[in-house]
Amino acid sequence: MIGAFFVMLLIGFPVAICLGATGLVFGYLGFGTMLFTLLPARVFGVVTNYTLLALPLFIFMGIMLEKSRIAEDLIEVIGLAMGGLRGGMALAIILVGVLMGAASGVVGATVVTMGLIALGPLINRGYDAGVASGVICASGTLGQIIPPSLVLILLADIMGESVGTLFAAALIPGLMLAGLFVAYVLVLGLVRPAAVPAIPAAERALTSPRALAGKLVKVVLPPIALIVLVLGSIIGGVAAPTEAASMGALGSVVLAAMAGRLNRKVLTGAVRAAFVTSAMVFLILIFAQPFGLAFRGLGGERMVQDSFALVPGGLDGQILFLMLILFVLGFFLEWIEISYIALPLFLPIFHQAGVDMAWIAILVGVNLQTSFLTPPFGWALFFLKGVAPPEVSTGDIYRGVLPFIAIQLVGVALVFFYPALALWLPEAIGW
Repeated sequence: MIGAFFVMLLIGFPVAICLGATGLVFGYLGFGTMLFTLLPARVFGVVTNYTLLALPLFIFMGIMLEKSRIAEDLIEVIGLAMGGLRGGMALAIILVGVLMGAASGVVGATVVTMGLIALGPLINRGYDAGVASGVICASGTLGQIIPPSLVLILLADIMGESVGTLFAAALIPGLMLAGLFVAYVLVLGLVRPAAVPAIPAAERALTSPRALAGKLVKVVLPPIALIVLVLGSIIGGVAAPTEAASMGALGSVVLAAMAGRLNRKVLTGAVRAAFVTSAMVFLILIFAQPFGLAFRGLGGERMVQDSFALVPGGLDGQILFLMLILFVLGFFLEWIEISYIALPLFLPIFHQAGVDMAWIAILVGVNLQTSFLTPPFGWALFFLKGVAPPEVSTGDIYRGVLPFIAIQLVGVALVFFYPALALWLPEAIGW
């Protein structure tokens, strides 16, 4: 069944069709019509899951922020504020990645927006094409671990944890990753200053400090207020994730209106794009159900458990083995397929061992973030290449993301060796 899935995937069938077809065919061959008896309840559970309603709302929120060009304003203003530093524009992109990730959690919208706005100007200012590409791709993926993240919402559903717990657990590791990116750019400014030059003083002098301060307040405060409203209400226990997502969706419309960019075209475009993206996600979730049922019915879980028993190093060795499998799968599959196909196979082992599933979820989340950057099928690479200037080659993009992949693996190692990075905040606030 697994072999047939990968063959169909390589031929070019959509992922949802590969999952549904292989699950139904091999499930029926393996244990007959019982598959169709169990399947309706599983599908009904997906489409009536109240928590998953947050997905289309957060997707709409991110797309509305992208279409209203708020990210464009953020890059321009923060870039000017930090332009005197070597690598200042790159640091601005990382900060915008944090803000956009926390405000939307939609990687494609963030990478495309920053690629369109910032990649050309960075190269024109003398930035190395690989460094510029790597910073944009890596910063755009921060939305996968910094809450509210679509990955965390799905992991909460898969692992049986509350969304609020995972949001609280991911906050410190997400900011830690952003801090590691910042440290890398600062070191690069010392070691290779020609690769990340500062904005010329003459250009910075065109905007007075007072005017710049006013722009910072006007442009940066509204998105921060939206982030505090959404995340604060979830982590503080004031609102459920779905309720907070609805406030975030409404807030993104209000921000677009405040910026003077809300019109019928922007609104209909955001609704249409959010609908298409949400339909794709839910189709994969629904078609993953027959695949999962068939895998269990055909003895897949027992096979995985027997394989794990052969892994040396006890529980730590098994966790590291899982991290290795997820990292390798990230070269070929998207995070949704990895989450709903591979991950559930291993979770019963950790449940039986009494491992804190919030810690496992954050390890998985940081690991899955690398799947957006790893060649040949890293989606952030495809997103950026689609909007990059002609002089930026695919090789430049691949070369630029390699240091950030290494940094993210360092992030996985830090969370593994220091679980308190993920578990301190949920325990401190009583989740």
